[in-house]
Amino acid sequence: MTRDARGRALVVIPARMASTRLPDKPLADIDGRPMIVHVLEQARAADIGPIIVACDDARIAVAVETAGGRAILTDPALASGSDRVHAAAEAADPDGAFETILNLQGDVPMIEPDAIRAAFDPLEDPAVDIGTIATEIRDAAKRDDPGFVKTVGTPVGDERLRALYFTRSTAPSGPGPLYQHLGIYAYRRAALARFVALPPSCLERRESLEQLRALEAGMRIDVSLIGSAPMDVNTPEDLEAVRAALRHRRSLSS
Repeated sequence: MTRDARGRALVVIPARMASTRLPDKPLADIDGRPMIVHVLEQARAADIGPIIVACDDARIAVAVETAGGRAILTDPALASGSDRVHAAAEAADPDGAFETILNLQGDVPMIEPDAIRAAFDPLEDPAVDIGTIATEIRDAAKRDDPGFVKTVGTPVGDERLRALYFTRSTAPSGPGPLYQHLGIYAYRRAALARFVALPPSCLERRESLEQLRALEAGMRIDVSLIGSAPMDVNTPEDLEAVRAALRHRRSLSS
């Protein structure tokens, strides 16, 4: 991916306050700063393009703007993060100057810049509508855990799969690696507009996996394989784990 190509991407970080398992999640304190600011800083380090936080609460906007970022308030009634990303992209770039929209989840404060860039890489192939990332599952307990979404795909190059399915089940069967899908998406602008205009699909509702809507509609998703999974934050226990990991990182660098 060239620097010029990256400059044509708009990075949008969806963030909402209404998390049932961890209330006010975007503002959770991690090392003296809100979690959303940590994600913003990792997005800056990835150097893909301008960054916007699509949020549903003015308190998130204040935190982002205090850190020198840009926030756009979106309708709290929007059904999903993808809808918030599309609404913010249309508000920020109504003329469609950016060819690619990167959806970076707002609950991955330790995501590596290389992992963010990896989601964008599949769009170098003009046949791909959406790029995303996955990593091999090396913990046996996670192989059968429905909380770890599996990518089922066919190899199309070094460290690259064409997605055939996503599932909470243990799949595919037989010997070989399983891959955990990580919910970061790089959309071609037209693909994102098409995606959010589609109604929820049969398999999407059955698996509770939004990306299946795209596959059922015949859209192509390619997956970059990365070395490790970023720690996402969904529960108080996850938050404490991230805090501990950052403390450990600081102790190693001091």
